[in-house]
Amino acid sequence: MKRKRVNYVLAVGGLLWLAGCQTKPVQEPQVAFRLSDAMMQRIQVAAAETQPLRSELTLVGKITADESRFIKVFPLVGGDVEGVNVELGDYVRKGQTLASIRSGEVADLERQRIQAQSELLVAEKNLRVAQDLVEAKLSSQREVVAAQKEVEKAQAEANRIQEVSRIYGIGKSSMYTVKAPIDGYVIEKNVNRGTQLRSDNADNLFTIGQISEVWVLANVNESDIGQVRTGMDASIQTLSYPNEAFRGKVDKLYTVLDPGTRAMTVRVRLPNKDLKLKPEMHATVTLRYEDGGSLTTVPASAVIFERSKHYVMVFRSRSEIETREVEVLKSLGDVAYIRQGIKPGEQVIAKNQLMVFNALNN
Repeated sequence: MKRKRVNYVLAVGGLLWLAGCQTKPVQEPQVAFRLSDAMMQRIQVAAAETQPLRSELTLVGKITADESRFIKVFPLVGGDVEGVNVELGDYVRKGQTLASIRSGEVADLERQRIQAQSELLVAEKNLRVAQDLVEAKLSSQREVVAAQKEVEKAQAEANRIQEVSRIYGIGKSSMYTVKAPIDGYVIEKNVNRGTQLRSDNADNLFTIGQISEVWVLANVNESDIGQVRTGMDASIQTLSYPNEAFRGKVDKLYTVLDPGTRAMTVRVRLPNKDLKLKPEMHATVTLRYEDGGSLTTVPASAVIFERSKHYVMVFRSRSEIETREVEVLKSLGDVAYIRQGIKPGEQVIAKNQLMVFNALNN
């Protein structure tokens, strides 16, 4: 019995010795988060600032040519169109031939011109004869006066026909040439070769417009009319250039409402230096206006939406970055209005902030 107790003591002692010989795990010190040089180059920091509180209206409109910069070209005579020299969208110079019309009216005008010249020559000859007879005392001065009046009448008719020919731009043939009245683009074309034109035709053949500056006409709902005024900055986007914003200003409010839509038309004047904007293009017009008051703002790109909450990454140094919840009132373009959670002057990460957020919070 004594021997068994000794063995038990030795066994327990051996176990305690083995337990004491095992190496205890070493806890590594926790390393604080710090942005690397590579990440510092990839992020962008912006300061929160106070800005006037603004809202925006989004309107639907279309591009049109400036009415003061385009001219409708009408035919001055009837006839058969023998040639059309331009197509829709072509650029033309002032005086360039647009179309040629063979016209009976032009032929008749040439006949009248020849007849008027003949009658003028006859009247001048009669005047000289009357003057000779007066000098020879074979006629009275009354005959000279009458002959002088006939000369004046014939000269007036010849001048009239010459002026009409000049206005029509015709020569000694039956062809009438339609010419461009100004430099510009053919933005409307309503004629083709072989078209027969009546002399009482009231439709224009072409519209020539200068589109280095264009208009955007857009409709404003009756409930929003009070927010719109002349001089407002406008941002315009089109389907053709979805990633490009064109800048202009509201320069006219049409005070008459459309009875069908109950909307008022506004006009935005827009420079079109590169001629990207074409008449009849659809356009989305954004107008911004001040609501009154001011609020702290940060770049809209700085705001992170996670689990129904908004956050920003407040930057103090590369090793001191805070994830802070904020209350966003609204975002307008590239600006986010913050109701609470950030103060003016504090720095936030506005680019690649999601990488920093994930590194700190995952």
